[in-house]
Amino acid sequence: METLNLIDTFSEFKELKNIDRATMMTVLEDVFRGLLVKRFETDENFDVIINIDKGDFEIWRNREVVEDENLEDPNLQITLSEAKKIDEDFEAGEEVTDEVKLGDFGRRAILSLRQNLTSRILDLEKNNLYGKYKERIGEIVMGEIYQVWKREILVLDDEGNELILPKSEQIPSDYFRKGDTIRAVVIKVEMKNNNPLIILSRTSPIFLERLFELEVPEIFDGLITIKKIVRVPGERAKVAVESYDERIDPVGACVGMKGSRIHGIVRELKNENIDVINFTTNIQLFIQRSLSPAKISSIKISEEKKDAEVYLMPNEVSLAIGKGGLNIRLASQLTGYEIDVYREGVHDDEEDVNLEEFADEIDGWIIDELKSIGCDTAKSVLDLSTEDLVKRTDLEEETIQEVVKVLKAEFE
Repeated sequence: METLNLIDTFSEFKELKNIDRATMMTVLEDVFRGLLVKRFETDENFDVIINIDKGDFEIWRNREVVEDENLEDPNLQITLSEAKKIDEDFEAGEEVTDEVKLGDFGRRAILSLRQNLTSRILDLEKNNLYGKYKERIGEIVMGEIYQVWKREILVLDDEGNELILPKSEQIPSDYFRKGDTIRAVVIKVEMKNNNPLIILSRTSPIFLERLFELEVPEIFDGLITIKKIVRVPGERAKVAVESYDERIDPVGACVGMKGSRIHGIVRELKNENIDVINFTTNIQLFIQRSLSPAKISSIKISEEKKDAEVYLMPNEVSLAIGKGGLNIRLASQLTGYEIDVYREGVHDDEEDVNLEEFADEIDGWIIDELKSIGCDTAKSVLDLSTEDLVKRTDLEEETIQEVVKVLKAEFE
């Protein structure tokens, strides 16, 4: 019965596990030879024959025939009298091959062998899974939500392998239930406690890049290149694209007719606002495009300091900065330049006062916070309501009211 159980064990693994034939044969033979070494202290004189297709095996022992009085090692040698019981024609010096039955090893040895075989094949499966997904880092995978926890989600792929989507790699507005199908990109694969840990992400720029490859054939074919992607997951992303074929409009190809191509990506990313920008090595033009939809009046660039002073008409400033400073922050990340926004003509307005003039009354960090949203003068702050200032900055309402009080006093 134990022998049958053992045969069933490696037969079922052959059917259910994704292991190639040669590797399976090697593992099985290695396990059986381990048992032989444990029992006979050597496996050199044994032949292990495994029939994967039938799910059975045979073990044959080769021994030298010696005169009865010369027997030294019963495992390597057989007496002439014993050999003649097998075949009368045997003589000293010849070799006898006889089959070793698994039942001769005893029930405990067979049980140990079965457990060892199970363990070895499971380890092999883990290594195969690790290797498979290690090669798939950067690829999109689809899976079914199996379990939703507070800090992570357990996803099963089409082969039932477990993948992890941590909370930190989920788009803030993502909401999943058990049984849902999701798409994500493989970003990390490692062995943890001898188990492969496969980490997915929906917030990585690589995920957005792969989505573009799926939706835009010209990108997949290499006619359009994605130069850089920056994003705040679920909020906004900027994608710089370039085409080496003058006949192809890279931005138009990515957006599609009436937005047909980009709409699918936007839906996948929970309505993330995606700006597709035509890449150029002309840094002034690139900064101008990156601040879209704002229209820039002029730009002063310092290539040494990697910063840019951008001047706009007052009604364009809020567009350039964007909600919560998102647009200007992403534009800075995309271009690699620190971008500062200024109102056009402010320096010629003698009635206005630069915020730096209030450094003795207003803390420097508060002035910096106001400047980060394009308010670099007193009037530019007073032009906005307290509610707008609270929304756009990280300042408390009481702090803003104090600042407004100080600035108003200047003009009274």
